[in-house]
Amino acid sequence: MIDVLVLSRNNEAQDICSFELASVDGSPLPAFSAGAHIDVQVADGLIRQYSLCNHPEERHRYLIGVLKDPASRGGSRSLHEQIKVGSRLRISEPRNLFPLVQGARRSLLFAGGIGITPILCFAERLAHSGAEFELHYCARSSERAAFVERMSRSAFAERVFLHFDEQPQTVLDAAKVLASPQDNIHLYVCGPGGFMQYVLDSARAQGWQEDHLHCEYFSAVPVDNLNDGCFSVQVASTGQVVEVAADQSVAQALESHGIEIAMSCEQGICGTCLTRVLDGVPEHRDLFLTEEEQALNDQFTPCCSRSKTPLLVLDI
Repeated sequence: MIDVLVLSRNNEAQDICSFELASVDGSPLPAFSAGAHIDVQVADGLIRQYSLCNHPEERHRYLIGVLKDPASRGGSRSLHEQIKVGSRLRISEPRNLFPLVQGARRSLLFAGGIGITPILCFAERLAHSGAEFELHYCARSSERAAFVERMSRSAFAERVFLHFDEQPQTVLDAAKVLASPQDNIHLYVCGPGGFMQYVLDSARAQGWQEDHLHCEYFSAVPVDNLNDGCFSVQVASTGQVVEVAADQSVAQALESHGIEIAMSCEQGICGTCLTRVLDGVPEHRDLFLTEEEQALNDQFTPCCSRSKTPLLVLDI
């Protein structure tokens, strides 16, 4: 982990703050690429992921944007209410699970709400390299749209299109924007689940190839767990068998027996807890693995996924 200082804090939109971070000793921060995120330890045992939204070539600082979520489990609320200029935080080195495709002929960027954070970093990178792209930013209102002034002053301002629900004439018509799929044009989308589904479904309806569609989730979609049952997991290294109750995650069940698995998002988004499965068939509920990776059934996310078989043997 890296110790950093909060150099500045700015209100970017309603309920969205940006935090500028620099290393405590002033040394350069680890390099990152567009789409990367960092883990931020916001309280003891509480770690959350935030996308970096400054230019990827900057090493003297990281910039993150944080939405104060009404349904916060403690992360965003803690940052908004407790972290001030001069506060110290611990962060991880950047990881990138949402990279740009190198050499694309053109990129279409779609952001909804706080999803602008990685998308803005994409725009900075693409503009700097002279690549062809356009950015569509959607928000419920202009007051809830972050970094608009920054984009209006940027070198790529004419490639930014704003869509606000409060202004019906500006609402995004995804089918129209995506009407001409072509080889080597890639689509990137980030934001609320419903918004992302709208953009991705529109692209598929227009004939876009699946491997040209790229997305990053900030939160998991609700799962109906009313019919969840019990099952068991076995620790391969010791043979210990642990029962997982209907209202427990695998990670919680293991922790109750003194077996800890590294976790971060606790929603199956980040992949921190990814664990190999040696026997049994997982019931995948994550958004981290691809459908092809899930079909192999040789790994799963114990923070949220369950089992289709009475026993899962785990490589721990």
